[in-house]
Amino acid sequence: MSDSASEGTVATPLILVVDDEPDLEALVMQKFRREIRDGKVRFLFAHDGVEALDVLGRHDDIEMVLSDINMPRMDGLTLLQKLGETAGTQSTIIVSAYGDMSNIRTAMNRGAFDFVTKPIDFTDLQTTIDKTLRHVRTMREARQRQAEAERAHAALSRYFSPNLAVQLAAGGSGVDLSGQRREVSFMFTDIAGFTSLVETLDPAVIAPLLNDYLGGMTDIVFTHGGTVVKIVGDAMHVLFGAPTEQPDHAARAVACALELDACSEAFRSRWADRGITLGATRIGVNAGPAIVGNFGGGRHFDYTAYGDTINTAARLETANKQLGTRICVSEGVVSRDPGFMGRPVGDLMLRGRAEPIRAYEPLSPEAYADPSIATYLDAFRKLEARDQSAMPAFAALVGQRSDDQLAGFHLKRLLNGATGTTVELD
Repeated sequence: MSDSASEGTVATPLILVVDDEPDLEALVMQKFRREIRDGKVRFLFAHDGVEALDVLGRHDDIEMVLSDINMPRMDGLTLLQKLGETAGTQSTIIVSAYGDMSNIRTAMNRGAFDFVTKPIDFTDLQTTIDKTLRHVRTMREARQRQAEAERAHAALSRYFSPNLAVQLAAGGSGVDLSGQRREVSFMFTDIAGFTSLVETLDPAVIAPLLNDYLGGMTDIVFTHGGTVVKIVGDAMHVLFGAPTEQPDHAARAVACALELDACSEAFRSRWADRGITLGATRIGVNAGPAIVGNFGGGRHFDYTAYGDTINTAARLETANKQLGTRICVSEGVVSRDPGFMGRPVGDLMLRGRAEPIRAYEPLSPEAYADPSIATYLDAFRKLEARDQSAMPAFAALVGQRSDDQLAGFHLKRLLNGATGTTVELD
Protein backbone atom coordinates (compact mmCIF):
# COMPACT_ATOMS: atom_id res chain seq x y z
CA MET A 1 0.00 0.00 0.00
CA SER A 2 1.33 3.42 -0.90
CA ASP A 3 2.20 6.12 1.60
CA SER A 4 1.50 8.80 -1.04
CA ALA A 5 0.01 12.06 0.15
CA SER A 6 -3.54 12.88 -0.81
CA GLU A 7 -4.01 14.48 -4.23
CA GLY A 8 -3.79 18.24 -4.05
CA THR A 9 -1.30 18.31 -1.12
CA VAL A 10 2.48 18.72 -1.38
CA ALA A 11 4.10 15.61 0.12
CA THR A 12 7.39 15.70 2.03
CA PRO A 13 10.07 14.26 -0.28
CA LEU A 14 10.78 10.61 0.52
CA ILE A 15 14.32 9.27 -0.03
CA LEU A 16 15.36 5.61 0.00
CA VAL A 17 18.93 5.02 1.20
CA VAL A 18 20.37 1.67 0.07
CA ASP A 19 23.64 0.69 1.80
CA ASP A 20 24.88 -2.31 3.81
CA GLU A 21 26.93 -0.26 6.29
CA PRO A 22 25.27 -0.78 9.71
CA ASP A 23 26.01 2.71 11.05
CA LEU A 24 24.83 4.69 8.00
CA GLU A 25 21.15 4.81 8.96
CA ALA A 26 21.88 6.37 12.36
CA LEU A 27 24.38 8.75 10.79
CA VAL A 28 21.92 9.96 8.15
CA MET A 29 19.14 10.42 10.71
CA GLN A 30 21.54 12.43 12.90
CA LYS A 31 22.93 14.64 10.10
CA PHE A 32 19.47 15.42 8.70
CA ARG A 33 17.63 15.62 12.00
CA ARG A 34 16.70 19.30 11.53
CA GLU A 35 15.35 18.74 7.99
CA ILE A 36 13.40 15.68 9.19
CA ARG A 37 11.99 17.63 12.15
CA ASP A 38 10.93 20.52 9.89
CA GLY A 39 9.17 18.15 7.51
CA LYS A 40 11.52 18.92 4.61
CA VAL A 41 12.56 15.32 3.98
CA ARG A 42 11.81 11.72 5.00
CA PHE A 43 14.04 8.64 4.77
CA LEU A 44 13.58 4.91 4.32
CA PHE A 45 16.45 2.40 4.41
CA ALA A 46 17.38 -0.87 2.71
CA HIS A 47 20.56 -2.94 3.00
CA ASP A 48 20.85 -4.20 -0.59
CA GLY A 49 19.21 -4.06 -3.99
CA VAL A 50 16.78 -6.90 -3.29
CA GLU A 51 15.42 -5.21 -0.19
CA ALA A 52 15.35 -1.87 -2.02
CA LEU A 53 13.10 -3.26 -4.76
CA ASP A 54 10.75 -4.59 -2.10
CA VAL A 55 10.58 -1.19 -0.39
CA LEU A 56 10.02 0.56 -3.71
CA GLY A 57 7.17 -1.81 -4.47
CA ARG A 58 5.44 -0.79 -1.22
CA HIS A 59 6.07 2.95 -1.47
CA ASP A 60 5.26 4.52 -4.83
CA ASP A 61 5.96 8.02 -3.48
CA ILE A 62 9.73 7.53 -3.20
CA GLU A 63 11.25 10.38 -5.19
CA MET A 64 14.95 9.68 -4.84
CA VAL A 65 17.22 6.66 -4.30
CA LEU A 66 20.67 7.06 -2.70
CA SER A 67 22.48 3.78 -3.33
CA ASP A 68 25.93 2.35 -2.69
CA ILE A 69 27.47 0.28 -5.48
CA ASN A 70 29.07 -2.57 -3.53
CA MET A 71 26.40 -4.53 -1.64
CA PRO A 72 25.54 -8.23 -1.09
CA ARG A 73 22.77 -10.09 -3.01
CA MET A 74 22.23 -7.22 -5.49
CA ASP A 75 24.72 -4.40 -6.05
CA GLY A 76 23.89 -0.81 -6.92
CA LEU A 77 24.60 -1.14 -10.63
CA THR A 78 22.20 -4.08 -10.93
CA LEU A 79 19.62 -2.13 -8.93
CA LEU A 80 19.99 0.77 -11.37
CA GLN A 81 19.39 -1.59 -14.27
CA LYS A 82 16.27 -2.98 -12.56
CA LEU A 83 14.97 0.54 -11.93
CA GLY A 84 15.46 1.37 -15.59
CA GLU A 85 13.25 -1.60 -16.54
CA THR A 86 10.32 -0.32 -14.47
CA ALA A 87 8.04 2.66 -14.96
CA GLY A 88 9.38 4.33 -11.81
CA THR A 89 10.12 8.05 -11.81
CA GLN A 90 12.71 8.15 -9.03
CA SER A 91 16.05 9.86 -9.55
CA THR A 92 19.11 7.99 -8.29
CA ILE A 93 22.32 9.17 -6.66
CA ILE A 94 25.14 6.61 -6.66
CA VAL A 95 27.67 6.39 -3.80
CA SER A 96 31.08 5.12 -4.89
CA ALA A 97 34.61 4.95 -3.63
CA TYR A 98 36.73 7.92 -4.68
CA GLY A 99 38.46 7.27 -7.98
CA ASP A 100 36.16 4.39 -9.03
CA MET A 101 35.35 6.18 -12.30
CA SER A 102 34.64 3.00 -14.23
CA ASN A 103 31.65 2.12 -12.02
CA ILE A 104 30.55 5.75 -11.90
CA ARG A 105 30.50 5.93 -15.70
CA THR A 106 28.51 2.66 -15.81
CA ALA A 107 26.05 4.07 -13.26
CA MET A 108 25.56 7.29 -15.21
CA ASN A 109 25.03 5.31 -18.42
CA ARG A 110 22.33 3.30 -16.63
CA GLY A 111 20.41 6.40 -15.65
CA ALA A 112 21.93 7.70 -12.41
CA PHE A 113 21.26 11.42 -12.00
CA ASP A 114 24.39 12.20 -9.95
CA PHE A 115 27.00 10.63 -7.66
CA VAL A 116 28.85 11.28 -4.42
CA THR A 117 32.06 9.63 -3.24
CA LYS A 118 33.07 7.87 -0.04
CA PRO A 119 33.79 8.83 2.60
CA ILE A 120 30.56 10.82 2.37
CA ASP A 121 30.85 14.56 2.83
CA PHE A 122 27.39 15.35 4.25
CA THR A 123 27.55 18.98 3.19
CA ASP A 124 28.16 17.83 -0.38
CA LEU A 125 25.44 15.19 0.04
CA GLN A 126 22.96 17.84 1.21
CA THR A 127 23.72 19.98 -1.85
CA THR A 128 23.38 16.97 -4.17
CA ILE A 129 20.09 15.93 -2.58
CA ASP A 130 18.68 19.45 -2.91
CA LYS A 131 19.70 19.61 -6.58
CA THR A 132 18.22 16.18 -7.27
CA LEU A 133 14.93 16.97 -5.56
CA ARG A 134 14.62 20.17 -7.59
CA HIS A 135 15.14 18.06 -10.71
CA VAL A 136 12.50 15.58 -9.50
CA ARG A 137 9.99 18.39 -8.92
CA THR A 138 10.70 19.92 -12.33
CA MET A 139 10.23 16.56 -14.06
CA ARG A 140 7.05 15.84 -12.10
CA GLU A 141 5.57 19.21 -13.04
CA ALA A 142 6.53 18.63 -16.68
CA ARG A 143 4.81 15.21 -16.62
CA GLN A 144 1.72 16.77 -15.06
CA ARG A 145 1.60 19.47 -17.72
CA GLN A 146 2.02 16.87 -20.43
CA ALA A 147 -0.74 14.69 -18.94
CA GLU A 148 -3.06 17.70 -18.70
CA ALA A 149 -2.25 18.68 -22.28
CA GLU A 150 -2.90 15.11 -23.47
CA ARG A 151 -6.24 15.03 -21.65
CA ALA A 152 -7.17 18.41 -23.08
CA HIS A 153 -6.12 17.32 -26.58
CA ALA A 154 -8.13 14.10 -26.30
CA ALA A 155 -11.22 16.10 -25.34
CA LEU A 156 -10.73 18.86 -27.90
CA SER A 157 -10.01 16.39 -30.72
CA ARG A 158 -13.68 15.41 -30.64
CA TYR A 159 -14.64 18.90 -31.78
CA PHE A 160 -11.74 20.60 -33.53
CA SER A 161 -9.44 19.78 -36.41
CA PRO A 162 -6.14 18.19 -35.26
CA ASN A 163 -4.00 21.30 -35.72
CA LEU A 164 -6.45 23.49 -33.81
CA ALA A 165 -6.85 20.88 -31.06
CA VAL A 166 -3.07 20.86 -30.54
CA GLN A 167 -3.04 24.67 -30.42
CA LEU A 168 -5.89 24.79 -27.89
CA ALA A 169 -4.41 22.05 -25.71
CA ALA A 170 -1.09 23.92 -25.63
CA GLY A 171 -2.74 27.05 -24.32
CA GLY A 172 -4.60 28.34 -27.35
CA SER A 173 -2.51 31.43 -28.03
CA GLY A 174 -4.62 33.70 -30.21
CA VAL A 175 -7.72 31.48 -29.86
CA ASP A 176 -10.64 32.90 -27.88
CA LEU A 177 -13.29 30.43 -26.67
CA SER A 178 -15.30 33.03 -24.76
CA GLY A 179 -18.65 34.21 -26.05
CA GLN A 180 -18.38 36.64 -28.95
CA ARG A 181 -20.27 37.68 -32.06
CA ARG A 182 -18.69 36.35 -35.25
CA GLU A 183 -19.46 35.94 -38.93
CA VAL A 184 -19.70 32.18 -39.40
CA SER A 185 -21.07 29.45 -41.60
CA PHE A 186 -23.09 26.75 -39.89
CA MET A 187 -24.01 23.32 -41.21
CA PHE A 188 -26.54 20.69 -40.17
CA THR A 189 -26.45 17.13 -41.50
CA ASP A 190 -28.96 14.34 -40.94
CA ILE A 191 -29.62 10.88 -42.41
CA ALA A 192 -33.19 10.66 -43.75
CA GLY A 193 -35.29 8.05 -41.93
CA PHE A 194 -32.47 6.90 -39.67
CA THR A 195 -34.51 6.96 -36.45
CA SER A 196 -37.06 4.56 -37.90
CA LEU A 197 -34.33 2.37 -39.35
CA VAL A 198 -32.61 2.03 -35.98
CA GLU A 199 -35.73 0.41 -34.54
CA THR A 200 -35.40 -2.44 -37.04
CA LEU A 201 -31.63 -3.00 -36.82
CA ASP A 202 -29.75 -5.36 -34.55
CA PRO A 203 -27.89 -3.32 -31.88
CA ALA A 204 -24.70 -5.13 -32.91
CA VAL A 205 -25.04 -3.51 -36.35
CA ILE A 206 -25.89 0.03 -35.25
CA ALA A 207 -22.61 0.73 -33.43
CA PRO A 208 -20.20 -0.16 -36.28
CA LEU A 209 -22.50 1.51 -38.82
CA LEU A 210 -22.66 4.81 -36.93
CA ASN A 211 -19.00 4.74 -35.97
CA ASP A 212 -17.99 4.15 -39.59
CA TYR A 213 -20.28 6.92 -40.84
CA LEU A 214 -19.47 9.55 -38.22
CA GLY A 215 -15.76 8.76 -38.34
CA GLY A 216 -15.60 9.36 -42.08
CA MET A 217 -17.77 12.47 -41.93
CA THR A 218 -15.81 13.99 -39.03
CA ASP A 219 -12.51 13.44 -40.84
CA ILE A 220 -13.85 15.40 -43.80
CA VAL A 221 -15.03 18.26 -41.56
CA PHE A 222 -11.58 18.46 -39.96
CA THR A 223 -9.89 18.39 -43.38
CA HIS A 224 -11.78 21.57 -44.25
CA GLY A 225 -10.97 23.22 -40.91
CA GLY A 226 -14.47 22.88 -39.50
CA THR A 227 -15.49 22.41 -35.86
CA VAL A 228 -17.84 19.60 -34.90
CA VAL A 229 -20.07 21.44 -32.46
CA LYS A 230 -22.31 18.51 -31.64
CA ILE A 231 -23.22 14.99 -32.70
CA VAL A 232 -26.78 13.89 -31.91
CA GLY A 233 -27.30 10.31 -33.04
CA ASP A 234 -26.58 10.40 -36.77
CA ALA A 235 -26.86 14.21 -37.02
CA MET A 236 -23.89 16.56 -37.02
CA HIS A 237 -23.71 20.27 -36.24
CA VAL A 238 -20.65 21.87 -37.84
CA LEU A 239 -19.19 25.37 -37.52
CA PHE A 240 -16.83 27.30 -39.80
CA GLY A 241 -15.28 30.66 -38.98
CA ALA A 242 -14.74 30.08 -35.26
CA PRO A 243 -12.96 29.76 -32.90
CA THR A 244 -10.20 30.85 -35.32
CA GLU A 245 -10.77 33.48 -37.99
CA GLN A 246 -11.58 31.95 -41.39
CA PRO A 247 -12.34 34.69 -43.94
CA ASP A 248 -13.24 31.94 -46.43
CA HIS A 249 -15.61 30.14 -44.03
CA ALA A 250 -18.45 30.03 -46.58
CA ALA A 251 -16.25 28.50 -49.29
CA ARG A 252 -14.95 25.97 -46.77
CA ALA A 253 -18.50 25.05 -45.80
CA VAL A 254 -19.61 24.54 -49.41
CA ALA A 255 -16.56 22.44 -50.29
CA CYS A 256 -17.06 20.41 -47.13
CA ALA A 257 -20.77 19.87 -47.87
CA LEU A 258 -20.00 18.56 -51.35
CA GLU A 259 -17.38 16.15 -50.02
CA LEU A 260 -19.68 15.02 -47.19
CA ASP A 261 -22.39 14.33 -49.78
CA ALA A 262 -20.03 12.20 -51.88
CA CYS A 263 -18.84 10.35 -48.78
CA SER A 264 -22.36 9.64 -47.52
CA GLU A 265 -23.51 8.40 -50.94
CA ALA A 266 -20.54 6.01 -51.10
CA PHE A 267 -21.37 4.93 -47.55
CA ARG A 268 -24.97 4.18 -48.52
CA SER A 269 -23.76 2.09 -51.44
CA ARG A 270 -21.41 0.04 -49.25
CA TRP A 271 -24.11 -0.75 -46.69
CA ALA A 272 -26.67 -1.47 -49.43
CA ASP A 273 -24.37 -4.28 -50.55
CA ARG A 274 -24.76 -5.67 -47.02
CA GLY A 275 -28.54 -5.54 -47.22
CA ILE A 276 -29.11 -2.31 -45.25
CA THR A 277 -30.84 0.55 -47.03
CA LEU A 278 -29.95 3.97 -45.66
CA GLY A 279 -31.59 7.27 -46.47
CA ALA A 280 -29.66 10.10 -48.05
CA THR A 281 -27.74 12.52 -45.86
CA ARG A 282 -29.44 15.91 -46.00
CA ILE A 283 -27.25 18.99 -45.50
CA GLY A 284 -28.23 22.58 -44.77
CA VAL A 285 -25.76 25.50 -44.66
CA ASN A 286 -26.25 29.14 -43.76
CA ALA A 287 -23.84 32.03 -43.20
CA GLY A 288 -24.18 35.16 -41.12
CA PRO A 289 -23.66 36.57 -37.62
CA ALA A 290 -23.87 34.32 -34.56
CA ILE A 291 -22.85 34.25 -30.92
CA VAL A 292 -20.15 31.60 -30.52
CA GLY A 293 -18.26 30.39 -27.47
CA ASN A 294 -17.95 27.78 -24.76
CA PHE A 295 -21.32 27.81 -22.99
CA GLY A 296 -20.93 24.62 -20.97
CA GLY A 297 -20.30 26.25 -17.58
CA GLY A 298 -17.34 25.34 -15.41
CA ARG A 299 -17.78 21.57 -15.60
CA HIS A 300 -18.69 20.88 -19.20
CA PHE A 301 -17.03 21.92 -22.48
CA ASP A 302 -19.72 22.92 -24.98
CA TYR A 303 -18.37 25.12 -27.76
CA THR A 304 -21.40 26.06 -29.83
CA ALA A 305 -23.20 28.87 -31.64
CA TYR A 306 -26.54 30.62 -31.20
CA GLY A 307 -28.65 32.90 -33.34
CA ASP A 308 -30.98 33.07 -36.32
CA THR A 309 -28.12 32.03 -38.62
CA ILE A 310 -28.04 28.66 -36.86
CA ASN A 311 -31.82 28.21 -36.89
CA THR A 312 -31.98 28.95 -40.61
CA ALA A 313 -29.28 26.35 -41.36
CA ALA A 314 -31.42 23.77 -39.55
CA ARG A 315 -34.50 24.77 -41.56
CA LEU A 316 -32.54 24.46 -44.82
CA GLU A 317 -31.46 20.95 -43.91
CA THR A 318 -35.10 20.01 -43.33
CA ALA A 319 -36.21 21.71 -46.57
CA ASN A 320 -34.22 19.19 -48.62
CA LYS A 321 -36.88 16.58 -47.84
CA GLN A 322 -39.56 18.43 -49.83
CA LEU A 323 -37.28 19.88 -52.48
CA GLY A 324 -35.73 16.54 -53.43
CA THR A 325 -32.23 17.92 -52.93
CA ARG A 326 -29.49 16.63 -50.61
CA ILE A 327 -27.71 19.96 -50.05
CA CYS A 328 -29.38 23.31 -49.60
CA VAL A 329 -27.42 26.51 -48.88
CA SER A 330 -28.58 30.07 -48.36
CA GLU A 331 -27.90 33.15 -50.43
CA GLY A 332 -25.79 34.32 -47.48
CA VAL A 333 -23.41 31.45 -48.20
CA VAL A 334 -23.37 32.02 -51.94
CA SER A 335 -22.68 35.76 -51.60
CA ARG A 336 -19.64 34.99 -49.41
CA ASP A 337 -18.21 32.35 -51.76
CA PRO A 338 -16.84 33.99 -54.94
CA GLY A 339 -16.22 30.64 -56.60
CA PHE A 340 -19.64 29.16 -55.87
CA MET A 341 -21.08 26.84 -58.50
CA GLY A 342 -24.65 25.65 -58.26
CA ARG A 343 -28.23 26.31 -59.21
CA PRO A 344 -31.00 28.29 -57.53
CA VAL A 345 -33.62 26.28 -55.68
CA GLY A 346 -36.16 29.01 -55.04
CA ASP A 347 -37.21 31.58 -52.47
CA LEU A 348 -38.12 29.48 -49.47
CA MET A 349 -40.61 30.52 -46.81
CA LEU A 350 -38.95 28.88 -43.80
CA ARG A 351 -40.65 28.40 -40.48
CA GLY A 352 -39.95 31.29 -38.13
CA ARG A 353 -39.06 33.76 -40.91
CA ALA A 354 -41.33 36.51 -42.23
CA GLU A 355 -39.46 36.92 -45.51
CA PRO A 356 -38.42 34.26 -48.04
CA ILE A 357 -34.77 33.30 -48.33
CA ARG A 358 -33.15 32.43 -51.66
CA ALA A 359 -31.66 28.95 -51.51
CA TYR A 360 -29.23 27.16 -53.81
CA GLU A 361 -28.04 23.66 -54.52
CA PRO A 362 -24.21 23.62 -54.71
CA LEU A 363 -22.68 21.45 -57.42
CA SER A 364 -19.25 20.04 -58.15
CA PRO A 365 -17.47 21.44 -61.23
CA GLU A 366 -18.23 18.21 -63.09
CA ALA A 367 -21.93 18.31 -62.24
CA TYR A 368 -22.17 22.02 -63.02
CA ALA A 369 -20.71 21.42 -66.50
CA ASP A 370 -23.49 18.96 -67.37
CA PRO A 371 -25.72 20.40 -70.17
CA SER A 372 -28.83 19.71 -68.08
CA ILE A 373 -27.77 22.47 -65.65
CA ALA A 374 -27.93 25.09 -68.38
CA THR A 375 -31.39 23.77 -69.28
CA TYR A 376 -32.45 24.04 -65.63
CA LEU A 377 -31.11 27.60 -65.33
CA ASP A 378 -33.07 28.62 -68.42
CA ALA A 379 -36.26 27.06 -67.02
CA PHE A 380 -35.70 28.76 -63.65
CA ARG A 381 -35.30 32.18 -65.33
CA LYS A 382 -38.69 31.63 -66.97
CA LEU A 383 -40.08 30.68 -63.56
CA GLU A 384 -38.73 33.94 -62.09
CA ALA A 385 -40.34 35.91 -64.93
CA ARG A 386 -43.64 34.02 -64.43
CA ASP A 387 -43.34 33.04 -68.05
CA GLN A 388 -46.00 30.48 -69.05
CA SER A 389 -43.31 28.56 -70.91
CA ALA A 390 -41.70 27.62 -67.58
CA MET A 391 -43.96 24.57 -67.22
CA PRO A 392 -43.05 22.97 -70.58
CA ALA A 393 -39.40 23.87 -69.95
CA PHE A 394 -39.37 21.93 -66.67
CA ALA A 395 -41.41 19.13 -68.25
CA ALA A 396 -38.81 18.78 -71.00
CA LEU A 397 -36.01 18.71 -68.41
CA VAL A 398 -37.73 15.99 -66.38
CA GLY A 399 -38.21 14.05 -69.60
CA GLN A 400 -34.45 14.23 -70.21
CA ARG A 401 -33.43 13.67 -66.60
CA SER A 402 -36.06 11.72 -64.68
CA ASP A 403 -33.72 11.58 -61.68
CA ASP A 404 -33.65 15.37 -61.33
CA GLN A 405 -35.92 15.64 -58.30
CA LEU A 406 -35.61 19.42 -57.99
CA ALA A 407 -36.84 19.90 -61.55
CA GLY A 408 -39.64 17.45 -60.77
CA PHE A 409 -40.51 19.46 -57.65
CA HIS A 410 -40.96 22.67 -59.66
CA LEU A 411 -42.93 20.87 -62.37
CA LYS A 412 -45.32 19.51 -59.75
CA ARG A 413 -45.74 23.01 -58.26
CA LEU A 414 -46.56 24.47 -61.65
CA LEU A 415 -49.03 21.70 -62.42
CA ASN A 416 -50.77 22.48 -59.11
CA GLY A 417 -51.19 26.13 -60.09
CA ALA A 418 -48.17 27.72 -58.39
CA THR A 419 -46.29 30.54 -60.08
CA GLY A 420 -43.00 32.29 -59.43
CA THR A 421 -40.07 31.14 -57.33
CA THR A 422 -41.54 31.60 -53.83
CA VAL A 423 -41.91 28.16 -52.26
CA GLU A 424 -44.27 27.57 -49.34
CA LEU A 425 -42.89 24.66 -47.35
CA ASP A 426 -45.07 22.42 -45.21
